[in-house]
Amino acid sequence: MLAVSLIIQFIRPEKNISDSLSANDISTQYDVPENVKSILTKACADCHSNNTVYPWYSNFQPIAWILEHHVVDGKMHFNLSEFASYEAWKSHHKLEELEEEIEKRKMPLDEYVLIHKEADLTAEEKATLISWSKGIRDQMASDSTLDLAMPKRK
Repeated sequence: MLAVSLIIQFIRPEKNISDSLSANDISTQYDVPENVKSILTKACADCHSNNTVYPWYSNFQPIAWILEHHVVDGKMHFNLSEFASYEAWKSHHKLEELEEEIEKRKMPLDEYVLIHKEADLTAEEKATLISWSKGIRDQMASDSTLDLAMPKRK
């Protein structure tokens, strides 16, 4: 058992760390005020961007694998760093999902907040994020050049 525990320490997933702001970051397409950016950074970005801030315990297996799974899954659902690459309907839908996840208290995840106390959003912070998201969706809806209809499945 000890040998297996030692061996798995050398099997490490690639870390989700970026040196620069992605050309497709949400802030390249929409205004992200400092207060919103602060909230997104402390409660969302570790799992929903191309730049995770890893805690010290992420250097141990199997914890690193669990964290990698959360990051990959989070980015699959909503990636702030790739938001500008989404089609308009998808961007609109993802922002709507962001609002729903916050309102239903599904995000940030309870297990994330348990370890990252700063990610436990206040009612005011939740309202700020939801208002910001709705503002962007309203902006999108008023742009007649955008097709916000979700494509029909074949």
